[in-house]
Amino acid sequence: MTPDTGNEAWYTLSGDVNDSMVRRVFDALAQMAQDGVTTAHLLVHSHGGYISDGICLYNVLSASPVRFIMYNAGVVASIAVTLFLAGERRYASETARFMIHKSHASPHSGIAADELAVVVEGLRADDSRTESVMRRFLKLTPAQLQVHAHTDLHLTARDALAAGLVEEIRDFNPRPGAKLCNI
Repeated sequence: MTPDTGNEAWYTLSGDVNDSMVRRVFDALAQMAQDGVTTAHLLVHSHGGYISDGICLYNVLSASPVRFIMYNAGVVASIAVTLFLAGERRYASETARFMIHKSHASPHSGIAADELAVVVEGLRADDSRTESVMRRFLKLTPAQLQVHAHTDLHLTARDALAAGLVEEIRDFNPRPGAKLCNI
């Protein structure tokens, strides 16, 4: 226990951002409450997944009484970046990377124009939701914004530091003897 972190615990969270991850995080939050955890160090490793599930996790973790400190030791991409932004403090290993992009879908062949319009409307709504979160934290350069407008934007740990996505280049490093749980 340290004065600024209270009852801290160390966790890893990896895989697709989906309903399974949401359930695992909900279960972990319940266990954290039962254990009296006040600070959770969370190593996130994910290539992304479903936007609604990522938004849900962002909202729940941001509002949680547990203080989350996020780490990226490999990759945090797509909607997982939004989840990562729920951390009160955020760090990345020197060799970690992030990737953000606009929402996309692969509609089935033979889709009618009206159906396609609904898909486009949904994609725009998802972009609006994720970008409203990112705008609170990220300060991308004009060149980065141009890339993001048209394709995947890859950020190194140093790029993420400059953009405000992380506050420091720091490895996930549980203290000796700390319990490490996988969510």
